[in-house]
Amino acid sequence: MADGPLIVQSDKTILLEVAHAEAEDARHAIASFADLERAPEHMHSYRITPLGLWNARAAGHDAEHVVDTLLRYSRYPVPHPLLLDIVEIMARYGRLRLENDPTHGLVLRSDDELILTEVAHGKKVAALLGARIDPLTAVVHGSARGELKALLLQAGWPAEDLAGYVDGTAHLIALTDDGDSATNAELPAETADAVSASDAAAGDTAKPKTPWTLRPYQRQAVENFWAGGSGVVVLPCGAGKTIVGAAAMAASGTTVLILVTNTLSARQWKAELLKRTTLSEHEIGEYSGAVKELRPVTIATYQVLTTRRNGMYTHLDLLNDHDWGLLIYDEVHLLPAPIFRMTADLQARRRLGLTATLVREDGREGEVFALIGPKRYDAPWKDIEAQGHIAPADCVEVRVDLSRAERLAYATADDGGRYRMCATSPAKSVVVQALVVSHPDEQILVIGQYLDQLDELAAALRAPLITGSTSVKERQRLFEEFRQGQISVLVVSKVANFSLDLPEASVAIQVSGAFGSRQEEAQRLGRLMRPKADGRTARFYTVVARDTVDSDFAAKRQRFLAEQGYAYRIVDAADIAGPLD
Repeated sequence: MADGPLIVQSDKTILLEVAHAEAEDARHAIASFADLERAPEHMHSYRITPLGLWNARAAGHDAEHVVDTLLRYSRYPVPHPLLLDIVEIMARYGRLRLENDPTHGLVLRSDDELILTEVAHGKKVAALLGARIDPLTAVVHGSARGELKALLLQAGWPAEDLAGYVDGTAHLIALTDDGDSATNAELPAETADAVSASDAAAGDTAKPKTPWTLRPYQRQAVENFWAGGSGVVVLPCGAGKTIVGAAAMAASGTTVLILVTNTLSARQWKAELLKRTTLSEHEIGEYSGAVKELRPVTIATYQVLTTRRNGMYTHLDLLNDHDWGLLIYDEVHLLPAPIFRMTADLQARRRLGLTATLVREDGREGEVFALIGPKRYDAPWKDIEAQGHIAPADCVEVRVDLSRAERLAYATADDGGRYRMCATSPAKSVVVQALVVSHPDEQILVIGQYLDQLDELAAALRAPLITGSTSVKERQRLFEEFRQGQISVLVVSKVANFSLDLPEASVAIQVSGAFGSRQEEAQRLGRLMRPKADGRTARFYTVVARDTVDSDFAAKRQRFLAEQGYAYRIVDAADIAGPLD
């Protein structure tokens, strides 16, 4: 009998023995098709889902690869029915294909007449289809491409979209390089050609920019995306997702619409594009609550696009009317519902989703798959860390005890009020202050969910506070002072969860969060992931009230990071008088 680290079960769950010598190799191997569900100390639990298998199939992994992985690492014989299920589920991907027919336009094709008949029998799908051209082909209404893909995914027959893309309005974009074409050599051929053409066109008028080169994993991410046409690239925070976006823009050579979470993110994107590409100021526009600029490269916020006026998404319609060649969705895991609806109508445009985690707490990962595209590249965080491109991180859970009075109030509170009560315990403030004192030479972020708690912490630490009501101008000023070392401690609300570039931050202390949100936990750790000049380890502390729903939510929040190989040390609050080393 084999002695592998996996126990594969017939209900499509996989147990991974963490202490096994091959555990790390097995974790990497199953990550492409299995989702982590629980991560206690000794046995991690994964689940094989159809969406995970279809993502693996779209990324180029076939059923043989998945089956071989399970057989190689399993301690016991793998249930034969499970292996058959895997083969059959993965075989469903691509049995239906969206294609462009020279005579009839957009069509849905199958290699099996009965499959096409089955899906066309559904009322919602039937409403999107026209006449049958032949037993294996049906006409699709031109505007129904996205909606049809979403419905077919729900029906268990994910369609492979081979219908191609419109070019969009041409606009030359190139990456800057160090003058010896080293950067261009790292790019797909289309991108390298675009760089050369742009350099020739720019001549002596091009503004000198800082030399840099694409990292191998960034190059691979762009190549995978471009080969598939649309889809999602998953990279850790600090690993250069914006640079992947810039390289995709250079490969496209067209006008680009970039959708971001907020105005500060828009301005960070603009600054990065000015640094990394040949784009000039007048070629990049901001489309936000404060500014409405439509340029060849337009960076728009999700908030302004989803603003309603008289029941209409007026800005959504305006941007939808332009001939974009590429759409980039930053933080695609946060995509709001109206943007999904817009995306359903934009299937003829190339679409790139960027994120640190495809986890969505609303369960809409299937819509990302159908409407943005499947996962095209996913780099394990620890792999990028080992290459020196993100900082190593030490995750510590500090457990505090509620006072007797707090315990009594907690015991008699209703379910809705219990989390806030334990998450904002005054005992946490004492711990935070001790942690700040124990890191005198570090740049520290204190992050939380509840504004009254953050107000009290900011006063106790004599530190500035940034919340959603802080103006963009004031946020920019405080973040810049933090980057320059003029401020060593910042207290921030959930506005710091995403798209925030603070490479100097080396310690984060989390006091409360959005219940059991895995994506938020990943984003908050991500604030620390920029490599440090001296190579030091980042510290991520989460302060948790023992024996409450706070600790239950903390366990759920940590699941994604556990899948990436980060283990939380547990420390009692009484032990933090000195350094936690």
